[in-house]
Amino acid sequence: MPETSASSTPCPPDKIVFDEERGEFICSETGEVIEERIVDQGPEWRAFTSEEKEKRSRVGGPLNDTIHDRGLSTIIDWRDKDAMGRTISPKRRLDVLRWRKWQIRARIQSSADRNLAQAMNELERISNLLNIPKSVRDEAAKIYRKAVEKGLVRGRSIESVVAASIYAACRRTKMARTLDEIAQYTKANRKEIARCYRLLIKELDVTVPVSDPRDYVGRIASLLNLSGQTIRDAIEIIEKARQRGLTAGKDPAGLAAAALYIAAVKNGEKRTQKEIAQVAGVTEVTVRNRYKELINELKLDVPLS
Repeated sequence: MPETSASSTPCPPDKIVFDEERGEFICSETGEVIEERIVDQGPEWRAFTSEEKEKRSRVGGPLNDTIHDRGLSTIIDWRDKDAMGRTISPKRRLDVLRWRKWQIRARIQSSADRNLAQAMNELERISNLLNIPKSVRDEAAKIYRKAVEKGLVRGRSIESVVAASIYAACRRTKMARTLDEIAQYTKANRKEIARCYRLLIKELDVTVPVSDPRDYVGRIASLLNLSGQTIRDAIEIIEKARQRGLTAGKDPAGLAAAALYIAAVKNGEKRTQKEIAQVAGVTEVTVRNRYKELINELKLDVPLS
């Protein structure tokens, strides 16, 4: 809200009104013009429905961090059709091919642009294979861009840094994806991705919450077609284990798998430890060890297997 000048009597804020036609702030008590010639930042058109507003709006699409230039440049479509949807002639097609080539060169001019273009394609590929939603992809793209700005990508594999960025984004958004799951879709090994992940966390000051086994329960259960009651029982088992301090230092995916196995046995849903281990991305030995720890420490009435 604009303020009155020092020479005039201050006007109470609740008495100041805005005259849209004149573009002035006026005191309704004294009639004093407090500020004039206000520039209207709104559109020059009016809309009475949401459909009209969307149709009349002339702004472009939002910025997209998963595209190397954030979607600010134009793209020549790969389909050889004109504005009416008709197939263009072979001669015209050669012209369009030449335009498309120069347009790609104009979009990518520096080594940083080339790095980002390659990295964003790799991020899109891995994300599609892992069924990662757009919000997590955007977070991973922001983390990777910060790494490029600080020079952390230099001398390292683009694949490794992209995979580490995706894992960091999954951890930040509490999305259940393990490092092994991400590593299996890249040429980089797990150790290299883990090293890049630790570097990103340290150098970029990325805050990552501690992994919660409960975040893995829903995804593992859905892949095994387990009931809602089994999911609730597994979460209750994990909560009891957390209160007893049994979750500290343990693989969250392994704990979730063991809790789901116990809950499935209690509810009569037959699933083997091998099946659950494969879906959770852990070894069968891990599931068996966590299973024994849980039933022994929590005194659960489940037969040992």
